[in-house]
Amino acid sequence: MIPLSVLDLVPVRRGDTPADALRNTLDLARHAEAHGYRRYWMAEHHNMTGIASAATSVVIGYVAGGTKTIRVGAGGIMLPNHSPLVIAEQFGTLESLYPGRIDLGLGRAPGTDQLTLQALRRDYASAERFPDDVMELQALFAPVQPGQKIRAVPGAGLEVPLWILGSSLFGAQLAAAFGLPYAFASHFAPEALEHAIQIYRNRFKPSAQLDKPNSMAGINVVCADTDGEAKRLFTSLQQQFTNMIRNTRGQMQPPIDDIESYWTPAEKMQAMRMLACSFVGSPQTVRRELEAFVARTGVDELMVSGPIFDHEARKRSFELLAQAMR
Repeated sequence: MIPLSVLDLVPVRRGDTPADALRNTLDLARHAEAHGYRRYWMAEHHNMTGIASAATSVVIGYVAGGTKTIRVGAGGIMLPNHSPLVIAEQFGTLESLYPGRIDLGLGRAPGTDQLTLQALRRDYASAERFPDDVMELQALFAPVQPGQKIRAVPGAGLEVPLWILGSSLFGAQLAAAFGLPYAFASHFAPEALEHAIQIYRNRFKPSAQLDKPNSMAGINVVCADTDGEAKRLFTSLQQQFTNMIRNTRGQMQPPIDDIESYWTPAEKMQAMRMLACSFVGSPQTVRRELEAFVARTGVDELMVSGPIFDHEARKRSFELLAQAMR
């Protein structure tokens, strides 16, 4: 069985507050842990009313403190928004509190718009320093060297496992050069997935952290008792991507009976291109399609995003998926 993990964007549903979303996140994490999921990751986004995981390291601590065995981490921290020292201290603290359970996935996108980036006191040029920032972070997690004047406390010597995240070929090349595991964001940007994974495998150089390539694909899964019910639940995500195209982001909307009345043909084409790595249906349908996907891509792990409006239906989706893929 291919390992399954969870990507939770901590969605704020229409009519809910961020506090509601955070409580649902911990409940889902406990549910995922009970059903054998390997990791539970959250991602850094800013100034988005539909996502409550902006303070990502704080939410990771909340989830790790409320679970027992599942690995908890960032998928990811947008490193250009931060000083590597601050991230080393934050994740060194998390690793000290929850040893052996913390992952740190790193991205170079800002996770927001240009105006919000200015409010974060960062600029787009900081993304160009991403490889150097990753190396600085690795050094801060390594054992302290003689004469080292700057150290992360806690953090130094803890060797928190790093992942490189990406939706283009750049991240694949960097992960391969640094000998780090690689997670591709095919749950919203699937077009370069297979090419990126191929480059990563072909160029991979073993490192102290990893001796052979380890790749993960982000996917969307909506699983229900029947194909028809799953397709209806999926309309919440289809509305969300349509709203992204319209630049009218907001809170998660409930499912609707007729998605065709919501989007134009052009919006449908663009949204479904971004949602190409979505697996929607009954357990039998989802398993069949996922087995074909894994065989085609050869990825080592699946990171599952399951944005479903109804919280109990969302939990049920992850439960059905785990059962199906066993």
